[in-house]
Amino acid sequence: MEETMKDYEKMLEESYSLMGDGVHDTDELLAWRKASELKESQENITVTVTGIVKGGVVADFEGIRAFIPVSKLSLERIDDCNPFLGKELEVRVFEADIDEDKLILSAKEILKEKQESARKKKVSDISIGQVFKGVVSSIKDYGAFIDIGDGMNGLVHISQISHKRIKHPGTVLKPGQEVDVKVIDIKDGKISLSIKALLENPEEETVEEGDFVIPESEEIGTSLKDLLKGLSL
Repeated sequence: MEETMKDYEKMLEESYSLMGDGVHDTDELLAWRKASELKESQENITVTVTGIVKGGVVADFEGIRAFIPVSKLSLERIDDCNPFLGKELEVRVFEADIDEDKLILSAKEILKEKQESARKKKVSDISIGQVFKGVVSSIKDYGAFIDIGDGMNGLVHISQISHKRIKHPGTVLKPGQEVDVKVIDIKDGKISLSIKALLENPEEETVEEGDFVIPESEEIGTSLKDLLKGLSL
């Protein structure tokens, strides 16, 4: 029968107890097994930052020294890790290698999920037809992204910038420019905006009630004119 981890732990405990230092080493082995299981399950755990080292911080995980790289601490750039000292962090096991004595934790994935959840909640509160005063955050060949506040961005497709045909969004808009936009669609958490929906179309002709519009087609136009003449007699 193949030996299991539990059998291996028992043998280790017996051998260490003969040396009078079995409890600590057995606990450490159990901690490594738990770390491996957490890596597989990606369950969130809470640790306290106990030290600052080059490239990140360290924390204690059930007696094992764990490393959290600076790139895994936050979604933003961090130049100084000292503010994290003594703080509790919600993390996941990123790597657990007992042979290399390497335990790496990460908070970044959890922060990303929370950020996305908060963004979806904000999007759900937005309705089609709603108007915002926004700021052009970036310009692409296909349109412009507009910051509508509260960390929310929407896309104004090039076809929704002006009633006139334009070759590039940059000919009309520039980063930092304030614009009024209207929500015209929300799909898969993405917000589609329009600038031209709030602008008057100079090519549209207003037809007042009671006016007759004569079609340009000669054949149809002639028959309608004849009919109108007959009515006036």
